[in-house]
Amino acid sequence: MDSLLDAWPWWAKVAVVVLLLATSAFFSITETSMMAANRHRLKHRAAKGHRGSKLASNLLNRTEELLSVILIGNNVINTFVPVLIAGIAMQAFGNSGSVLSITTALVAFLIIIFCEITPKVIGAAFADNISSSVSWVIRPLVWLLTPIVWFVNLFVSLLLRIMRLNTKNADQSRLSPEELRSLVLETSHFIPSHHRNILVNLFNLENITVDDVMTPRSQMETLDLSRPIPEVLHQLETCYHHNLPATDQDPDRVIGILSVRKAVSLIGDEDLQHKNFKDLLAQPYFIPSGTQVLQQIQEFQVLQQRIGLVVDEYGIVLGLVTIEDIVEELIGEFTTSLPSLANKTKWLEDGTYLANGKANLRDLNRLLGLELPIDGPRTLNGLLLEILQDIPDHDVSLKVAGCVMEIIQFDQQSIKTVRIHQPHQSHH
Repeated sequence: MDSLLDAWPWWAKVAVVVLLLATSAFFSITETSMMAANRHRLKHRAAKGHRGSKLASNLLNRTEELLSVILIGNNVINTFVPVLIAGIAMQAFGNSGSVLSITTALVAFLIIIFCEITPKVIGAAFADNISSSVSWVIRPLVWLLTPIVWFVNLFVSLLLRIMRLNTKNADQSRLSPEELRSLVLETSHFIPSHHRNILVNLFNLENITVDDVMTPRSQMETLDLSRPIPEVLHQLETCYHHNLPATDQDPDRVIGILSVRKAVSLIGDEDLQHKNFKDLLAQPYFIPSGTQVLQQIQEFQVLQQRIGLVVDEYGIVLGLVTIEDIVEELIGEFTTSLPSLANKTKWLEDGTYLANGKANLRDLNRLLGLELPIDGPRTLNGLLLEILQDIPDHDVSLKVAGCVMEIIQFDQQSIKTVRIHQPHQSHH
């Protein structure tokens, strides 16, 4: 080494040291960027034809070979650099303990700053772009150093076997639904809030049943075909729905679903009879209570249905659910059957909201940004009665989920109207 160094000019020695430090920095930045790169983003870019991302994605599928090449190269250089610099220093300043100590400290400083910390900070900050670029250099190195990597990995495999570790069965970088949900919530800078809410609602669908999105039996509009023809026609002319469940004398037994559009075409017929309406009825489609919404979407598609009646184990109708109800659960309320409700979905100027006791808790949470509990009763009336354990006989105020609520209208059976105070404006 000494004789070789004697033949080199000083600038050549410095150039070799700089080159080795730069190569070490390259291996460090490569290691960090490759390990920190977003594999899903790389695969997305590769699918769009980005060749660097495709190379990086392929290298990440061979992690053992990739890390072996990087670590072998980096450690060989980091071992050789101190020897080279120490030889140069002793030639220039003499062979003494102080020179060796100062040289060792200098080499450690250079390696830590220029070959470790700085490259790795840069690699972590720009992982995706850097990994796509350095792959062009690393891929040939992996091919050239295959024999050395194979020989080194023999000892690695033996050591892993002794430790009884099987890396092939290790958990891959697959995200669970909850991790995906957290990832979506963290993408506020990239995805508009409305789109983000739709994705979050999609994850929540697996925990929602048709009972959560249906129109309750007490709020269903039904057509009683046992009533006189003029009354039937009047209801058809004034209803706000496209389809109506039809009954005949027995209000608890639905005999079919009537298309209002088809029924209106009968208006004007002087010989109109109840049989004419019954001939237009479609067979009712019944859904067992507790059916998951995701499952019901598939059932609607397979059976080509858009409306179903939710029934309990005794066959009693609990409510009505449509494909639109499920879509609204995903994207928010986009239509309203009753025009009178169109302007009642926002806080008033005084920070209050007058809610019907029959209002669905999920709808109130979505429309008003509240966090009312939805793991029990489904309506505001049910929630308040569960808390109070009794139907109030006078005006009552209480606080639920950070909201002050005033019961302002009630009867002997239920709570009719509640004034809800906006959480940040409640001072009671």
